[in-house]
Amino acid sequence: MFREDTVGLAHTSSGEKEPNRRKLLKNLGVGAAALGALSLGRATPAKAQTADEDVAILNFALNLEYLEAEFYLNAVYGKGLPYADCTGVGSEPGFVTGGKQVQFANKYVKQYAEEIANDELHHVLFLRKALGSAAVARPTINIDTSFRTLARAAGLVAADGAFSPYVNDDTFLLGAFIFEDVGVTAYNGAGASITDKTYLTAATSILAVEAYHAASVRLQLLQLGLTTAANKISALRAKLSAAVVPGAGDDQGITRNGTSNIVPTDLNSLAFARTPAQVLNIVYGGGAGSDYLFYPKGMNGAIS
Repeated sequence: MFREDTVGLAHTSSGEKEPNRRKLLKNLGVGAAALGALSLGRATPAKAQTADEDVAILNFALNLEYLEAEFYLNAVYGKGLPYADCTGVGSEPGFVTGGKQVQFANKYVKQYAEEIANDELHHVLFLRKALGSAAVARPTINIDTSFRTLARAAGLVAADGAFSPYVNDDTFLLGAFIFEDVGVTAYNGAGASITDKTYLTAATSILAVEAYHAASVRLQLLQLGLTTAANKISALRAKLSAAVVPGAGDDQGITRNGTSNIVPTDLNSLAFARTPAQVLNIVYGGGAGSDYLFYPKGMNGAIS
């Protein structure tokens, strides 16, 4: 399970990638002057940004889409992405551990799962086409024990308890909830750093779809009485995000002050945004203490 001393930037063990936000941005080609701007996630891009940085950001998004596509496709169809849709720069496609078809009981949950599985597949194909020969290969992905680790850390189950998103409708929706809000904040945070208008249009279009997905799963969780579990997941995401940017306050449960909270927003009713480092800390589960959670060997590309 997650340990308190591992909540922070990922890759902290000896020989791994340097767990430093300045190094992360250096990999993007962003200098010290841009550090503060990118840390805010929504600031004006620095003049030093190049087309290579746009590619790095889209590949970061592609890594996230690989994960979502593998999860949803396996849950709906019992199999993930075809090999041909996983190749790319840097290496052979990584292995995917886990994944199983869910025997849905609620027709609306099943319809939600089928629709989003197809959306995530198309997002992968779209980003790969937009990136062309610069698209990274699918990284090694864990969609098996990663969920159990997260469930234990969030307090959904006991420290030695079992959890799988493939058991039934409820566990599937909780698994989906882990991803969807992260996707929205990731795209919202990265959008301001994209300089090419074509790439920016692609990112904002996907952001809109991810927001629809997030609202849908939040509503179904609320309707099915899964508020307590969902809010525990939200609290853990917030903790992991705040470990990178203290006081970030960029996550909300599906209820607040005893009332429904389908659309999480800030005081200006704007969607939350996260830096790449914050997103990485969530999907890596804080680092080595959780075996980097969904990405055991890290993401592929400059932002990893």
